[in-house]
Amino acid sequence: MTSFTAEVFQNEFLPTAADTIDAVVTVRSAGDGAVGTVRKDAVEMIVIDTSGSMQEEGGRKMRAAKSATQAAIDTIDDGVYFAIVGGNAGAYMIYPHEGLAISDPRTREEAKQMVNRTQANGGTAIGTWLKAAAYLAGLRPGAIAHCLLLTDGKNQHEEDWVLDSAIASCVGLFQCDARGLGSDWNIEEMRKVSSALLGTVDIIPRPEDMEAEFTRLTEAAMGKQVGSVSLRLWTPKGSASEFVKQVAPTLEDLTHTAQSVNPLTSDFPLGSWAGEEERDYHVRIRIPIGNVGDERLAARVMLVIDGVDQPAALVRAIWTDDERLSTRINREVAHYTGQAELADVIAEGLAARDAGDQKAATVKLGRAVQIAHQAGNGDTVRLLQKVVDVDDPATGTVRLKRQVDKADEMALDVRSTRTVRVNRG
Repeated sequence: MTSFTAEVFQNEFLPTAADTIDAVVTVRSAGDGAVGTVRKDAVEMIVIDTSGSMQEEGGRKMRAAKSATQAAIDTIDDGVYFAIVGGNAGAYMIYPHEGLAISDPRTREEAKQMVNRTQANGGTAIGTWLKAAAYLAGLRPGAIAHCLLLTDGKNQHEEDWVLDSAIASCVGLFQCDARGLGSDWNIEEMRKVSSALLGTVDIIPRPEDMEAEFTRLTEAAMGKQVGSVSLRLWTPKGSASEFVKQVAPTLEDLTHTAQSVNPLTSDFPLGSWAGEEERDYHVRIRIPIGNVGDERLAARVMLVIDGVDQPAALVRAIWTDDERLSTRINREVAHYTGQAELADVIAEGLAARDAGDQKAATVKLGRAVQIAHQAGNGDTVRLLQKVVDVDDPATGTVRLKRQVDKADEMALDVRSTRTVRVNRG
């Protein structure tokens, strides 16, 4: 059994004339987390790129993709519905021949044999692959459905609107973790997929890295125990939510995902959850200006678990003329505001570097080093060191490297939205 709690961190004191209040909401799940147990109806789909480019490098990429897919198949729990889909200029079933199979030793072995026979040829049409996954997920409505999608190239055989339409048709049917192999794929395309489908996006730099990543993602999918969680935000008349953003473990703007419950209430889907998990969300509420001494309920935060709502926490606002109170910075809000700035300056720095503006790139990436260093985000500092030489991380003094591996630059870009949790010790 999995239970959920929510806790609000904020400075409730506002200066006179202030009309916005910020809060960080920490949502936690707690359960037995038993591995290997199917909590409810579950679907696992693995969609692998089998276009002609996967046969390059003497077939090394395709051989590694087969091995990784076979390893992932071995981690699928008994009783889980699953399918393996091949993608090129179309989408086709690798296993089973149609529909979904139920995982057991026999079907897993059959699936691995069929994967081993798969050949690479043709183009790339990722929207078609997603539509195939949507069809399969639709066969088990209400199931905890997950898709692992791999590509090594760009969506060259579809118009952008076709991919956008396909993504839209998948929303609410399954979550998707998108992975790009090598450095010839498009980050924004895969980020668009993972963002809309409440998953993650990352680079797999080398074919030999695939097996560990496929296994990790499939094992994580097997640990999901609750299929549908939403953050429900109620604001009183005259108030409104300005934004809702996930800020840990990754940055993700959820504002556009709002689903209206009534004129005062909106749901923000958070996807499926494991038995032991913790995520942070930054909410900003715009409220009518009050007088000194006024206290107002700015928002009521609730959680909706598989369609059942439960009370969670409150966001409050108190107006004061005491600057010691109103200028006090809440640690959680300040920390995640800095993490959001980190992602922004990395994106801006890389864009400036690509445009040949070395001065702007140096300033932006130097600021990124400084923020990451101050936040204790060692992983991001190490990624930045592949792009810049760091003279002083505390001041953000850096020099652009003359030669940068394309995969290292892409890793910095795609992982810039990963955050470190605020230290509440």
